[in-house]
Amino acid sequence: MPVALWAAPFAAYVMDARTGEVLYEKNADTRLHPASLTKMMTLYIAFQAIESGEASLDTMVTVTAHAAGQAPSRLGLRKGQKIALRYLIRAAAIKSANDAAAAIGDHLSGDEAKFAARMNRTAKALGMKNTTFKNANGLTREGHLSTAHDMSLLGRHLLYDFPQYYNLFSRRTADAGMAHVANTNRRFLDAYDGADGIKTGYTVPAGFNLTASAQRGNKRIIATIFGGTSPAARNSKMAELLDLGFERAPNRVNTQKPEPPMLMASAESEIAGPQVEAAQEAEEGDDEAVKLAAAAAGAATVAARAGAPDQLAEAAGLKRSPRPTARPAAAAAPEPEPVQLAAADPATRPAEKPAAEPASEPVAEAVAELVQVTAPQPETLAMIAPADETVESQGDTDPSGPVFIQTATAQPETLAMGSAAQVPRNDTVILAALTPPAPMPEGKREVVARASSSGGRNWGISLGKYPSQYAAEQVLLKTALMESTALAQGLRKVATRKSGYDALFVGLSRGDADLACARLAARAVDCSVIGP
Repeated sequence: MPVALWAAPFAAYVMDARTGEVLYEKNADTRLHPASLTKMMTLYIAFQAIESGEASLDTMVTVTAHAAGQAPSRLGLRKGQKIALRYLIRAAAIKSANDAAAAIGDHLSGDEAKFAARMNRTAKALGMKNTTFKNANGLTREGHLSTAHDMSLLGRHLLYDFPQYYNLFSRRTADAGMAHVANTNRRFLDAYDGADGIKTGYTVPAGFNLTASAQRGNKRIIATIFGGTSPAARNSKMAELLDLGFERAPNRVNTQKPEPPMLMASAESEIAGPQVEAAQEAEEGDDEAVKLAAAAAGAATVAARAGAPDQLAEAAGLKRSPRPTARPAAAAAPEPEPVQLAAADPATRPAEKPAAEPASEPVAEAVAELVQVTAPQPETLAMIAPADETVESQGDTDPSGPVFIQTATAQPETLAMGSAAQVPRNDTVILAALTPPAPMPEGKREVVARASSSGGRNWGISLGKYPSQYAAEQVLLKTALMESTALAQGLRKVATRKSGYDALFVGLSRGDADLACARLAARAVDCSVIGP
């Protein structure tokens, strides 16, 4: 079934990353399928493990049969293969490789169930109240659910808790040991001014998801979208939301970084296990001495990530960099990872000069065609495909597994995104607009077929003809923000004519069209009603 016929519920959340203040939300606490946004948590725990000394970037991971058997998108790992943790992290973050994420989880906790429990403990510590993880990669699993709010919260913690690794999410390509891999989010990173991360996700039940962050001047915005109908529509909507965030966020505020939780290592870990046990005893018991011990353990782990060298960092063989007080401007080139150690097992990677790796990646970004050991996977291809190209594969979901349908009908904003994807766009410019929120109806689990873009409403309004699509879209944007109430059900459309580009709102009732034109005329805006 073509992806366009599936309409996952739409959800969005926009926050000021500096303070955590919400700037916009729609269905932000509705539990939906996160798809590969899940990997943000897997990577967060991997960074915790490295900082605590539980593992290092050069730890050699033995690939389990479970990890090797994951569905695409894949790096192409084989059972019994040994590969450095640094390469698994790159593959999971940049290529969204499901086998790499599963290998990380299996190595850190022993199996999928134990790692999922660790993910859920960490989510609870971060304040992700409506999230339940079942696996490390986000492949569709019943009960594996999260929200736009929770994923934005997780993205903010990645930014502030591990700034030394955050640049990983802005890399367009990277050496993943077995292959050079390309970023599934590179189109948005290239098109939106200031964007520097974070993570894409796609499955049929989820739609096209994205958590993104961008910085312009003193402002940094983080936003999450669930339920996009295509990569192009999702990216366009994300641009609109980030633009809204930059418009609403104050220029100067006192940055309030989130409090990092105690490192949530697995109970089997010899390094961090006592910290977890102490925390659990502090929750369950009343012994004041136990609580003090747990607090001391937590303080020690927080101090371990403050930026100063310590015993844990030395034991892990890490070259730490101080935590910056402010991130560099987004326009600056991303810095390489602070630790660039060679893999312990030369067999896991091509022979190269010791200093070649950091310098090779910027060069690789300029290469049009990258040589990969395995063929490009569906999720990668979906990001490259034109907006009107049908995505025939489910990307990072398992086509052989059951398909779980969302428990709410498609929202007008979701349908509007699908309609907008059919309009040719200038790839170098992403404009901003925002459809006002619509209430999220309750409903039973059902298969949802995508409705027509007009929703049965055959009237519209015309705002005139313009010399370029860009100019027409700007007028639609300003008008949508000016008369958000009257145009709440309207869909923006630019009609290409031989004589120019018509700026239209379609999908309105006759009454809505008349009302909208009357209100715009009162503002001295030229408007005419168009009928069926």
